[in-house]
Amino acid sequence: MALLKQTPSQTVGPFFAYGLCPEQYHFDFRSLFTPVIAQPHVPGVHITLIGQVYDGQGQIVSDALIEAIQADADGQYVTSAEQARHSGFTGFARVGTGTDAQSRYVIETIKPGATGPASAPHLDVIVLMRGMLLHAYTRIYFDDEELANAQDDVLAAVPFERRATLIAKRQAGGSRLVYRFDIHLQGPQETVFFDL
Repeated sequence: MALLKQTPSQTVGPFFAYGLCPEQYHFDFRSLFTPVIAQPHVPGVHITLIGQVYDGQGQIVSDALIEAIQADADGQYVTSAEQARHSGFTGFARVGTGTDAQSRYVIETIKPGATGPASAPHLDVIVLMRGMLLHAYTRIYFDDEELANAQDDVLAAVPFERRATLIAKRQAGGSRLVYRFDIHLQGPQETVFFDL
């Protein structure tokens, strides 16, 4: 049975697949970025970050696009393509939720280091999807970094009762650390998004 691909007759979403992560969606074009931020030899604690995107009705979004940028284990950002090639650490991931049977995004990376004294380890995230013409910005922090989280200026600016929407939860089991971070676009559990 032939794999049917998305067509431009739909709204914004299909162009993400075709133009931004074609290899993941089985198009015959090379993707500039993948869901792998860190190759196995990169120093640091290797982790898998998984999650799903939910719409305002609580339904899983199967064609969202997630982009994530992060510092390395020492808290330093990648500054050139040459540095990324040489180190095996790109500092950037791009993944579509339609590439996974459970409509998840799955990112293979290392746990980032703090980028400064008032910054906890985190990833900056952009969410794009069909019908959403302006992308949304958020952050992912880690639940096992309580001390660092308490000192983070950005997290401190978020009302206390909403901070949990920015915290990835460590999952039990397995040989590799796995963190789960679901993104809720609207509703009672809406993720905090930043106006940049």
